[in-house]
Amino acid sequence: MARLMREWGMKARVARVYRRMTKRRDDLKALPNYRLDAEKPDAVNQHWSSDVTYIKLGKRYVFLAVVLDLFSRRIISWRLGESLSADFARATLREAFTSRQPASDLLFHTDRGIEYRAHKTQALLKQHRVRHSMNRPGQCTDNAEVESFFKTLKGELLHATSFVTLRQLRKHIKHYIEGFYNSCRLHSGLGYRTPLEFEGVG
Repeated sequence: MARLMREWGMKARVARVYRRMTKRRDDLKALPNYRLDAEKPDAVNQHWSSDVTYIKLGKRYVFLAVVLDLFSRRIISWRLGESLSADFARATLREAFTSRQPASDLLFHTDRGIEYRAHKTQALLKQHRVRHSMNRPGQCTDNAEVESFFKTLKGELLHATSFVTLRQLRKHIKHYIEGFYNSCRLHSGLGYRTPLEFEGVG
């Protein structure tokens, strides 16, 4: 592939992943990274991971939150919005609970953002008896799978493409995630299968 690209004068799309800066809230407890000692998931709904990223829309930024199943790398819920808050992250997580209905031993991993440490989010996780795991300080690679998804999304969909409205952007992200990433895009970490194939769906 690399040789053919060189011969045709082609270059791979590369997108820079922008990290958001969140205000520190010392009253909101950070948790250990329980993934470090956990067994690798061998079925769906054992380990989930979530994060939020910026996407530039005209002269402003909007936010994309996702919940990813770490067994299949499938994006099981996502939400695009104009403001970042605990309610925004919680709504994305609630949608994942509704669609997947995981058992009470789920491990849910995130970074240390205040939207995940917020009391409302913690209450929702306790309601579903979820064990919440967080990145170690300064270790964004602890959540590498979601970071990889964001980099892929920005490189394959958003790089060198301008969207004018939130509605237009939402439409394209929906098509990318639901019509391509989950169902058509092959993942080397899954033995070159799609997330849906890896889960045995379809």
